[in-house]
Amino acid sequence: MRVDKYLWCVRYYKTRTMVTQACQKNQVSVNDQVVKASREVFAGDKISFRKDQITYTIRVLDIPDNRVGAKLVDIYRKDETPEEAFAHLELLKLSKQHYRKFGEGRPTKKDRRDLDNMEYITTENDEAE
Repeated sequence: MRVDKYLWCVRYYKTRTMVTQACQKNQVSVNDQVVKASREVFAGDKISFRKDQITYTIRVLDIPDNRVGAKLVDIYRKDETPEEAFAHLELLKLSKQHYRKFGEGRPTKKDRRDLDNMEYITTENDEAE
């Protein structure tokens, strides 16, 4: 089976076009070799690909006939992605939320004044100590 069809069948990508684009960007490798979308994969191959700032590593256990349901995906692949990758992604999300909540847009004039006031108060306290 082609690598683009396999990654689509085991539900890592929503469409085969997305997998093909990832292959064109050299984000997909089979057995540590960057591959094109037409590369054949077999049972026992190790596929590494980058998606959503995570480098996934999976081992091909079997080849599905067609796209499989989410509950049956584990029959055809073994996920070897390290847990640190998911923890790093969670840390990135938290750091983005810390600065500015999602959907709040640009700081208003009042927000900027409040920030400036907080900076003034903290520098004042630092100088007093």
